[in-house]
Amino acid sequence: MALSGPDVACWLVKSAGWPDGLPRDPTGTVTLRRCLRPTYRLDLLRPGQPCVLWVSGRVEPGVGAVGWLASGVDVGVDGPGAGVHVELAVLPSAVPRADLVADARFRTAEVVRMAAGSNPSYLDAVQFEAVLDRLGPDAPAGWPLRR
Repeated sequence: MALSGPDVACWLVKSAGWPDGLPRDPTGTVTLRRCLRPTYRLDLLRPGQPCVLWVSGRVEPGVGAVGWLASGVDVGVDGPGAGVHVELAVLPSAVPRADLVADARFRTAEVVRMAAGSNPSYLDAVQFEAVLDRLGPDAPAGWPLRR
């Protein structure tokens, strides 16, 4: 089933391990380019939409940073293939994958069902609520609304 705009509460971009260029300390925001698989989903991405960084692997898997799409989709401007710039704020502590998977609201998320899927992935409103509940005061001021 194809996604439509109302299906997406938040974009989820994945990284196998901590991304180069993203400091581990939670000070300010950093803009990074994330590669995307060219699919119909690229037409749904808009600057200002909320996104989370999903870090996979053995070291602190889960949501490691949150932010917004900082650009529309570009094709090969800063590197090969399609990509999008994301403005991310590193969390003081990651939201662990195990905690999210234990939450009935999140366990049906695409990133759990198809862990090897490509970017971009997404969270629906219920799955996003599970992330928001776990962030609590660790969420950057004003997030997920665009500043």
